[in-house]
Amino acid sequence: MSIYVGNLSYQVEQDDLRQVFAEYGTVKSVQLPIDRETGRVRGFAFVEMGTEKEEEAAIEALDGAEWMGRNLKVNKAKPKTERGSSGGKSWGNNDRGDKGGYSRRY
Repeated sequence: MSIYVGNLSYQVEQDDLRQVFAEYGTVKSVQLPIDRETGRVRGFAFVEMGTEKEEEAAIEALDGAEWMGRNLKVNKAKPKTERGSSGGKSWGNNDRGDKGGYSRRY
């Protein structure tokens, strides 16, 4: 299981997170997603600790704590869910008999 860390400063780096979480145990990994368009961090990260007890200690100590001018949101990460590739719109036949999820009116 990993930890979700939200409301991060856009200046944060992986080493910064590794250092802070190391105070609560062994840090196995840090993932700091980067925005493809802007090239800067997205404001959240995932940290994996050595044991569940270490994760719980880090969550309890850091959730709501101020760090780098921001109040952190720290909790257990939820499993990634599958998203449809069509963004929720259907492109197949629908019950109106036309093709596609959008109707064109000119």
